[in-house]
Amino acid sequence: MTIEFRQLSEVSTSAIVALMNNPLVRRQMPLLTDYFDEAACAAFVAAKTRLWDEHGYGPWAFVVDDVFAGWGGLQPEAGEADLALVLHPGYWGLGKKLYQKIIGRAFTEMGLESVTVLFPPSRTRVKGLLRLGFTEESEVYIGQHRFIKYRLRRPA
Repeated sequence: MTIEFRQLSEVSTSAIVALMNNPLVRRQMPLLTDYFDEAACAAFVAAKTRLWDEHGYGPWAFVVDDVFAGWGGLQPEAGEADLALVLHPGYWGLGKKLYQKIIGRAFTEMGLESVTVLFPPSRTRVKGLLRLGFTEESEVYIGQHRFIKYRLRRPA
């Protein structure tokens, strides 16, 4: 199996639209309230590309054996690097492997001191996150939506 990290602009719009409209994916993304169409996709890709231009990092497209599996990585959120991982359900088993690659880059190449994750309260299965070393830190609001912030500190 070959896993590649590519720019989101290198993935077909239809593949991103299909992922973002998948009911199992949408259930985990409370900020995704409207149907995700081609116009929303263009704005999404442009915004994620701007993150790279402005901050030097942002999310990638994950391509597995030349098939778009999802997107994620680190993105700036309130002055911190926040980890996002959005995978097509058929690739949920790859989450830990992708996570390890992203965290490796965060703490070595990027020299970050910590990484955060924002989970909606509806995500009650957090034992895996805690086993990875994340600790619950606070509640934050993005618009009207509440999230629980978890933090992983760079190992000493």
